[in-house]
Amino acid sequence: MPRGPRKRSSSGVYHVMLRGINRQLIFESDDDRYQFLSILKHLVDGKKCIIYGYCLMDNHVHILIQELEDDISTVIKRLSASYVLWYNKKYERCGHLFQERFKSEPVESDPYFMSALRYIHQNPLEARICQEILDYKWTSYKEYIKDPIIVDVELCLSLFSLNRDKALEMFVEYMNEKNDDEFPVFKEYVKLNDSEVLDKIRGLGVKNISDFQKLEINLRNRYLRELKRTKGISIRQLARVTGFSKATIEKI
Repeated sequence: MPRGPRKRSSSGVYHVMLRGINRQLIFESDDDRYQFLSILKHLVDGKKCIIYGYCLMDNHVHILIQELEDDISTVIKRLSASYVLWYNKKYERCGHLFQERFKSEPVESDPYFMSALRYIHQNPLEARICQEILDYKWTSYKEYIKDPIIVDVELCLSLFSLNRDKALEMFVEYMNEKNDDEFPVFKEYVKLNDSEVLDKIRGLGVKNISDFQKLEINLRNRYLRELKRTKGISIRQLARVTGFSKATIEKI
C-alpha cells in the first residue's frame, strides 16, 4: 500500500523522530552523540533550520524543528546523510542506519508546541533511564536553563512570560510536570527489543534471568510491575524474556 504524503505544517514547525533501522543502535558512544549534535549545529548556523528541542536516545532521536529555506524532508535528509557517512566510516560499515521514512507531526499551536517539547525532554524518564530530566545529558533541557548552543530558547520562554527569570521558573515547572500527553504517531517507535529489555532488568540490579526467576515473590512482582509500566515493553515480550507466563504477568 503506498504511503500518503507527509502532513505539511503551516507554521513550518515539526516534531520529528528518526529511528535506527530495525531499531538498531544509532549511538554507540558519546562521541557519536557529539558528532550528531555538531551536524545539527552546522545546519542551524547555515540557516537551514531552527531547533527548539532535541533528545538523543540510544536508537532514536526526537527533534522539535522549524524549516527555513529548505523543506523538512531536505533538512532531515542532510542531517541523516551527513551522520551516516561519518558513522559508517568510523565503524567500517556500509548501508542504511536510519529507517527510510522518518516520522513527523506538524506543530500548529502554542499548546502543542509546549507539550511536544515536554514530551521530548521527558523521553528519558519514560524510558526509565533517569529519575530527573536534569540527570540526562543528551537533551536540550540544559540549553534552556544554562547556555543555549544549538537551540533557540527565546520562542518557548516567551510563551511563559516576557520576564526572563519568571519564564525560566515556569519553564522548569512545566517541563517536570507529570502529564498524560500522548503522541500516537510516534507510539510504534518506542518498542524496545529483547536486548534492551534485558538491559532494563540488569538496571534493576539483577544480573541475569536466572537470578530474576529466583527473586523473592514480592520483589519479583514489584520489578515486573515496573517493567510493565515501561513504555515500549509489551506483556508478551516480558513473558518471553523473563520466562514467566503471560497470565502471571497480566495478574500482577
